[in-house]
Amino acid sequence: MKIEVWSDYVCPFCYIGKRTLEQALVRSGYDSQAEITFKAYELDPQAPVDSNRFAYEHLAEKMGQSLERAKEMTAGVAQQAKAFDLHYDVENMPHANTFSAHRLVKWAATQGEEHQLTELLMHHYFEKAHNISNSETLLSIAEKAGLNREQAAEVLDSDQFQGEVEQDIQEAGQIGVQGVPFFVVNRKYAISGAQPLEAFIEALEQIGEEEGLRPALKPIGKAKTSFCTGDSCDGE
Repeated sequence: MKIEVWSDYVCPFCYIGKRTLEQALVRSGYDSQAEITFKAYELDPQAPVDSNRFAYEHLAEKMGQSLERAKEMTAGVAQQAKAFDLHYDVENMPHANTFSAHRLVKWAATQGEEHQLTELLMHHYFEKAHNISNSETLLSIAEKAGLNREQAAEVLDSDQFQGEVEQDIQEAGQIGVQGVPFFVVNRKYAISGAQPLEAFIEALEQIGEEEGLRPALKPIGKAKTSFCTGDSCDGE
């Protein structure tokens, strides 16, 4: 099951959607058969790299709302995130440009660390309110993902992987992506938005059935028991 995920690292529903996908795959029994690829999408391509505004301030301006109303809207999403044990720092999340972060993830994919870096970028932005527009912040996060800092710096100091990011964004427009998160399964099925967990499970089960996939068996009984493998046996 090939799953492509269009998302942005400053999209509050994208972190929720990522967790929903992960849990739905486990619950539906398809987690061991899923191949997940993250695709780039920019909610605000014009966001300045050196912005000193908070995310809720930008939201207020964009929506024509008061600052208090923008805070309430952001807090509402943060409340939904708590169901997945995600704790958004809505008061301090910065208005950030994510183009360099997307380029860095494209490079991380060549190192086998795409998933780790994606998770850490979202964690540091939403739960630690770190500015992921900042190169030093990105390098620090890259190191935590197990990536080489010097090589990461070379990527950020160049235009490497710019074409790949732009290609993802162009493709999103071609297939009708109007918002994120957006999930494409086996290039045939689309799931839009941060769907409720049960709805996501139902969608994956339907797709799995139509594609002729068999979910993993769900173990029952005690987790620790007696068994034999090869020439050896183990007991409780």
